[in-house]
Amino acid sequence: MAHLPADVRAAFRFFAFYLGNGTLDIDLLDGIDYRARLVTFGSDLEMIFAIFANVLEVDADGQTLNDGEAQYRAAQWIRRCCDPGYRVEPPFEAWETELHGP
Repeated sequence: MAHLPADVRAAFRFFAFYLGNGTLDIDLLDGIDYRARLVTFGSDLEMIFAIFANVLEVDADGQTLNDGEAQYRAAQWIRRCCDPGYRVEPPFEAWETELHGP
């Protein structure tokens, strides 16, 4: 069985770390403590990881190409959930919010 490349696993690890300790995209989420919402509404957490995974690009050598952009798009979802007046720019495309799996 093949495993995700180390760079991809590191991108997910750092994403989860920043998300969990409240430091995901500090500029966009400044002053918003989103962590309680993630625990209360599990579907938001599911979508946040889906967006990160859908946006993350990996080259043929298994190196991530845009983990910062993937984190930012996930942070935009969080901001929209916590701040109804926030407008996501550019708006999410269907492929970014697609849930995969059974």
